[in-house]
Amino acid sequence: MSGVYARRIGVVAATAALAATTGLLGAPTAQAAMPTPVAASTARSYLSQLTVAAEGSMTGYSRTKFPHWITQSGTCNTREVVLERDGKNVEQNSSCAAVSGTWYSEYDGATWTAASDLDIDHMVPLAEAWRSGASSWTNAQRQAYANDLTRPQLIAVTDNVNQAKGDKDPAKWMPPRTAYQCTYARAWVHVKHYYDLSVDSAEKSALQSILNNC
Repeated sequence: MSGVYARRIGVVAATAALAATTGLLGAPTAQAAMPTPVAASTARSYLSQLTVAAEGSMTGYSRTKFPHWITQSGTCNTREVVLERDGKNVEQNSSCAAVSGTWYSEYDGATWTAASDLDIDHMVPLAEAWRSGASSWTNAQRQAYANDLTRPQLIAVTDNVNQAKGDKDPAKWMPPRTAYQCTYARAWVHVKHYYDLSVDSAEKSALQSILNNC
């Protein structure tokens, strides 16, 4: 992990921890969409800068080493914040659970009216991050990654589609809705570049192919 990245994510984690302990961490402004990833031209540039390396070991991996979903504001955790952000006419109860609304899943084009039909996908999955460099991070750094609402890292999608994705990279899985594949590749590279994560050769080749046609 680079020194620049270590300082960057350290500040993010420290700020979040301070705000949480003082009760000042407010929910992000609703924007009805995942944060917009960098443009294809920028993504191509970012991709060329990523370290190419074979995937690391899964030894020691556990989802508990990426604490989520953390409280963002009041009774609202990260999952509920994303559900409210990505849906339309979302109503939440006193516990911040989404009790009604409409959600469009960008991965497969399905529309849902029950929050239980949706997963919050980590664009670059936790296990993929672990194999690409996150195994050397602290738990606080991994918590910041797993709850990142600023980068295009979290999105509400159809649950079984997300489960089909699992921890696969773009060489092994892409959203079945082809119209979203360019955005997906841009977001994937955006996240990997920001967090200084590596790519394997097949993953880089798949991403290059997609981005060259964006």
